[in-house]
Amino acid sequence: MTSPTLSRRSALFAAASFPFMPALMASPARAAAEMQGTAMPLFNRFKLGGFEVTTLLAGTRTSDKPQETFGMNATPEEFAAASAAAFIPADKTQNFFTPTLVNTGTELVLFDTGLAAEGTGAALSAAGVAPEQVDVVVLTHMHGDHIGGLMAADGTTPTYANARYVTGAIEHNHWAGAANEGFDKNVKPLNDKITLLDDAGSVASGITAMAAFGHSPGHMTYMLESNGQRLAITADTANHYVWSLAYPDWEVRFDADKAAAAATRKAVFGMLAADKVPFIGYHMPFPGMGYVEANGAGFRYVPASYQMLLNG
Repeated sequence: MTSPTLSRRSALFAAASFPFMPALMASPARAAAEMQGTAMPLFNRFKLGGFEVTTLLAGTRTSDKPQETFGMNATPEEFAAASAAAFIPADKTQNFFTPTLVNTGTELVLFDTGLAAEGTGAALSAAGVAPEQVDVVVLTHMHGDHIGGLMAADGTTPTYANARYVTGAIEHNHWAGAANEGFDKNVKPLNDKITLLDDAGSVASGITAMAAFGHSPGHMTYMLESNGQRLAITADTANHYVWSLAYPDWEVRFDADKAAAAATRKAVFGMLAADKVPFIGYHMPFPGMGYVEANGAGFRYVPASYQMLLNG
């Protein structure tokens, strides 16, 4: 029977193999490190064919009473059960605001601008990009958290001074004819630089508009395609990875036409599921990218893991 006591030979071997062990064992205890606080990266970059795509965390916030926004036509019991099944609380939600920057090789194209110039600017800076380098700004729709960063803090200076602007014609014309302070302040001063697109219009080579009406009157999504690889920028087609994707018929408070928005969710994500195309959702958990598969009357969200790293 082997003795539990360390033999002389074993002790010598340990001393030779780990010469610093006695010093380490004799070190005095140190004070605990200070807590750093919750933190997230501000950007995520990957290759898509010949494109380089960067998602930007322009902001994130916690909100109470999520069923007042999502699942308005579900019962509290249904909402609680769906939340529990996804391991998320039913009484709180975390919202993310995620513009996307696409380097096509010839132009830098920014999709949406966040709530304010400061948030998107901080993420751009972390990603090594200055606002004046942006060539094209695409506005998926005119809600405040997408157009709020168009103007600098002074309210009159364009954040992206060297850019041209692209948005859907139906969306732009709707808000141009409505009383909307955000549109009047942020978009109207740029009107002479804006190109209006219809369904299937081209932003640049490999970037195509797709009508996705309902969330707003002329809400657009965009398909990126480079060297045979595709990715959709779905903006606010679905605003939550469970309550909107798994239950596309659940009503969302911010959807202008709730029936049309539900039909659009089913059509857009049905196509992405069938073709196995990844997507970036503006309000998905950062870095905002994943896949969907058909699951009953809705979809199962599959967050991207390392798939895009293999493209490099």
